Amino acid sequence: MPVTLACLLALLLALPCWAQSVAEPRPSVVVRYFEFPPFSFTNRQGQPDGSVLRLTRRLLEEAGYAGDIRALPSARVYAGLADGSVQLWPGAPGVPQLQDKVLEAGVTLGQVTLNLYYREGEPRPNLPGDLRGKRLILLNGYTYRPPVSDWLRDPRLRLQLTHTRTHQAALAMLERRRGDYLIDYDSPIDRELRESGDAPPPAIPLLKLPVKLIYSRHNPQAEQLRDDLDRAYQALREAGVDLDI
Repeated sequence: MPVTLACLLALLLALPCWAQSVAEPRPSVVVRYFEFPPFSFTNRQGQPDGSVLRLTRRLLEEAGYAGDIRALPSARVYAGLADGSVQLWPGAPGVPQLQDKVLEAGVTLGQVTLNLYYREGEPRPNLPGDLRGKRLILLNGYTYRPPVSDWLRDPRLRLQLTHTRTHQAALAMLERRRGDYLIDYDSPIDRELRESGDAPPPAIPLLKLPVKLIYSRHNPQAEQLRDDLDRAYQALREAGVDLDI
């Protein structure tokens, strides 16, 4: 058999396997997030950005998955996790309405702190007693864990709750005395203050929450996906990759 013909036959025999490997797509995972800079936010180009989203994408790629990553309001993220239309959320465990509806990653990506901020020059409040009758500034769509959630529901405190959409607006409201105290997370507040150059207001730490990957139990492959991404995290960590957020 001529050499050219033999080479052609060998190429044709190998082609189906090669074509199958090229055409076979990576499984896609529906990832949703809400605006929580600098961990997760939509940048000026309209693209998902932030340290947690970059790490999530890296873990998906390492584990052999593709990520369909888009922003939603927090209420829709929670509803999607509950009904299975959202498979993965990089966030914090313990959301009350997600109890028994999600799985948590075995690894922790980082930590956020929930603070109570007050104006410079004013006395540090004793909690929760000094909240009685005061105006609290909160962020739309955010959920709070005990004891903060207990304070917000306590009729004896007679709290006046004011909600706003952005961390920047919340800081401005506190400065302009449109509220007595602000309850917000340290990471987005610190980012706003770095960009504005303003001095940080005094704060009292209320809660420390882990940042984890949260998986919908309605996904039949939830446990497999969780284990795959946990293994990807450990493999990258052992390889010396910087995974800090």
